[in-house]
Amino acid sequence: MTRLAPFAALVALLAAPAAAQPPAPPAADAGYSVARVSAAPEALLAADAAPWSQAVEVAWGPEPYVTRFRALWSEAGLFLRYEASDPEAWHTMTRRDEHLWEEEVVEIFLDKDDDGLDYYELEISPANVVCDLRIISPPPQMKQDFPFDLAGLQTRAAVRRDAAGKATGWTATAFLPWPGLAALPSATPVAVPPKAGDRWRFNVFRIERPGGKTAPARDAVTAAWAPTGAPSFHVPRAFRPLVFAGAR
Repeated sequence: MTRLAPFAALVALLAAPAAAQPPAPPAADAGYSVARVSAAPEALLAADAAPWSQAVEVAWGPEPYVTRFRALWSEAGLFLRYEASDPEAWHTMTRRDEHLWEEEVVEIFLDKDDDGLDYYELEISPANVVCDLRIISPPPQMKQDFPFDLAGLQTRAAVRRDAAGKATGWTATAFLPWPGLAALPSATPVAVPPKAGDRWRFNVFRIERPGGKTAPARDAVTAAWAPTGAPSFHVPRAFRPLVFAGAR
């Protein structure tokens, strides 16, 4: 075997493309600032770049399955946008409130009063199938309210493709109207709609299953923006502040 001279080896190392590093987790005290906008719900649901330009973007997860998240709010409700990198997104489930976490999804947990109870869970699949429910209490005394459906919820999902038509990932957007969120119980009074400066709690997640329909458990990736330190996503102590900012 030919051996590189030390200098030649260094040149080769510097010339080689650097391995992509996953986004760093947020700092322990980091929150997310939600900008206020006046754009119409349909414009934000369409996921066009311009209406979302004011939103802060956060990212998490390993390559090649990085997920990017943004949020905005208006007098109408809360808007969410996910961009999931995934060359082979798949699904089989087609009915609302099926166990979408057994396939591929993006998720949010939203806790208005920061008591770790009665928080909202929303999951969206690449086919725009939705599972949403109220988590009455997390593990170890897990109690779920599957009949709860957020009134007025709207979602969209679409596969993204490059110039050659090859799938590169998928985008999901959601509109959560304030009246629907107001229906979630709170241990203490919470203003809904919120006011600028109000703080809720949340976390966002992604489940990627590269094994596909035939082997969904193989090499599954379960990634949280704010790591939970546990196998489960349902860890309220890991929730981070969701701060409603003023208009930019």
